[in-house]
Amino acid sequence: MLVAFSVAPTVGAPDGSVSAAVAEAVRIVRESGLPNETTAMFTTVEGDWDEVMDVVKRATDAVVAVSPRVSLVLKADIRPGWTGQLQAKVARVEEQLGG
Repeated sequence: MLVAFSVAPTVGAPDGSVSAAVAEAVRIVRESGLPNETTAMFTTVEGDWDEVMDVVKRATDAVVAVSPRVSLVLKADIRPGWTGQLQAKVARVEEQLGG
């Protein structure tokens, strides 16, 4: 499965930045060893249900540790038996675009 998620404190630093808290969540994802990708809006993780949800929970807990209120947005593509889709899905679209 692929899970794209965004987790952030609802109250950031005095300048409104949430990057420090988000960086801690991303660090947990990267240290998980699961295939992942971080973009400007989401981090996508690939693995089985229990692995991915454990990483999402731990990343969320890291943000909860620095904020009394946290926002979590999650989208999942559940496709049992498929792996390597983090890059393959994009490659199929690029192929359609002639790239």
